[in-house]
Amino acid sequence: MNEILFEEIQGMQGPYRSELRRLLKKLVMPFHRGDRVGIKLHWGERGNKSFLPPDYAREIAQWLQEGGVRPFLFDTTVLYSGGRRKAEDSLQTAVEHGYTESFLGCPVTIADGMGGRCVIDLPAGYRHFAHVQVADIFDQTDGFVIFSHFKGHMEAGFGGAIKNLSMGFASRAQKQRMHADVRPLLMPEKCTKCGTCVEVCPTGAAQFGDDGLPFYDHEVCIGCAQCIGFCPALALKIHWETDAAVFQEKLVETAAAVWRQIEGRSVLINALLNITTECDCWPGENPVIHADRGFMGAYHPVRIDEESIRIVGENTFNQAHPDIPWSRQFSYAGEIGF
Repeated sequence: MNEILFEEIQGMQGPYRSELRRLLKKLVMPFHRGDRVGIKLHWGERGNKSFLPPDYAREIAQWLQEGGVRPFLFDTTVLYSGGRRKAEDSLQTAVEHGYTESFLGCPVTIADGMGGRCVIDLPAGYRHFAHVQVADIFDQTDGFVIFSHFKGHMEAGFGGAIKNLSMGFASRAQKQRMHADVRPLLMPEKCTKCGTCVEVCPTGAAQFGDDGLPFYDHEVCIGCAQCIGFCPALALKIHWETDAAVFQEKLVETAAAVWRQIEGRSVLINALLNITTECDCWPGENPVIHADRGFMGAYHPVRIDEESIRIVGENTFNQAHPDIPWSRQFSYAGEIGF
């Protein structure tokens, strides 16, 4: 199915539950009564203010229940320090952001397990990955709703369904493989020596030198870019050890391998709301770069992201992240038959 559905917002202020309900009524459920269906979403990092409120997830869960299926929400653990690195912390962050079973009416889980070891290797056979390691969730789940907050992203330029399938399903090891070419580069003239980068680094790669300036051990760095995102002085930028397009290709390869497992039993929804410069992983201020537009539904991740870009406008992301070749995600998807 190549159909793209779009429900533009009518109200002046969210949450826009009625608009989402109208979209859900138009979507064709590829599920059967009694199926167990996972809703993949991002409930926001601790301290983040731009994540989608749980009202929308509850609407999706109720829609599924009305169709006779059994929904649950899930996400995976992450590389960086904060409120989602450990499964216990991530579930607590979900609770703090209102993603509770009592509110949603369905369970909330960590797909890669409480120890991060419930993972599986999927065949890929692409340029960068022969296999990708992701959460072991496919055999226990009959269908999926990929619910993505469409917004900017420091490394990917934008984040939508493709990124939700790749980083969102990936094990921590696979996340590290995708980030392997990203390293921090200090602009000394901007550095205030505040120590934020040293404090947030999950591996100890960021340290203070004898001159009081931080330095970064690239042998220890895992490329999570947390130091870059948290720097209050904007004194760090990404140093790509290879072409920046490689990161886009790795995202696409991981998403394509996941899609092979769930195509035909999945629905995708992009929320074009609270469209911010960065993803929902960063705490604190996250500037809005485009007005709210609405909800989009589709049956293929590349199609829904392409159409979301068209509605929001390429310049929105070109201006927010001028050095990121985000369009490589689409051209590479075509090259590998995704």
